[in-house]
Amino acid sequence: MERIAVFPGSFDPITNGHESIIRRALPLFDKIIVAIGLNAEKKSYFSPQQRIEWIKNLFAHEPSVVVVHYEGLTVDLCVMYNAQYILRGLRTSADFEFERMVGQINKKLEPHIETVYFLSLPEHTTLNSSVVREVYQHGGDISQFVPNTVQPGKVVRK
Repeated sequence: MERIAVFPGSFDPITNGHESIIRRALPLFDKIIVAIGLNAEKKSYFSPQQRIEWIKNLFAHEPSVVVVHYEGLTVDLCVMYNAQYILRGLRTSADFEFERMVGQINKKLEPHIETVYFLSLPEHTTLNSSVVREVYQHGGDISQFVPNTVQPGKVVRK
């Protein structure tokens, strides 16, 4: 059976921390589906098409990485793609508490799906899309926080 993981998030924009987690997870899975989710509680800044393009370009030489956009429950997406795992990153203890709660709910909804957690590398612990987006919105240079496929001067805003 193919080992398939879904890595859900807003990726608004994708950061070096996200990239690190995906690259470190590649040896464990036959396929990683990077799932750009619509989160009703978050106002996205970059269009889903722009985010998909950035991620596809970043992993252009990794055929096991697939990028999709979705709405709804992550476990429903997992079922649709026959994914047995949800991949998540942990930066802080606060992340752990939130992710543990979500992981337990997902387990109740779909008992056959396991959540796999990757600790962020120390240099990515303070990095998140919200802060990167704010730096960008105020004219700051975000190139040190995002992969080179994210070109701040060439963005499509929602």
